[in-house]
Amino acid sequence: MEVTKSAADELAKEGISAEVIDLRTIRPLDHQTIVDSVKKTNRLVVIDESWPFAGVSAEIAYEIQKYAFDYLDAPVTRVNSADTSLHYSVPYIEEYLPNPAKVIKAVKEVMYINA
Repeated sequence: MEVTKSAADELAKEGISAEVIDLRTIRPLDHQTIVDSVKKTNRLVVIDESWPFAGVSAEIAYEIQKYAFDYLDAPVTRVNSADTSLHYSVPYIEEYLPNPAKVIKAVKEVMYINA
């Protein structure tokens, strides 16, 4: 969550308002809150520290395409951990996990802003 809030703060400095949703549970998944946000913003970036394959972000992307597809102005974008195993090393972890720079890049991509 801190990564996402940091990215939102940096985006605000550039005049980009990002609505941040902290899902407290994934089962049940509060997809209505996400749908309501997509109706306001017309975009969705999902940040998830798990691998991209079959993770929570994939389920959220599916739910949004099912319930809010007509509101999307850009594809749902996911920021996940790298799709590989990880050996412990501080520089590897920074590259492996989502970070504010990756989130900012994803947000700008869905807004069609060249970074």
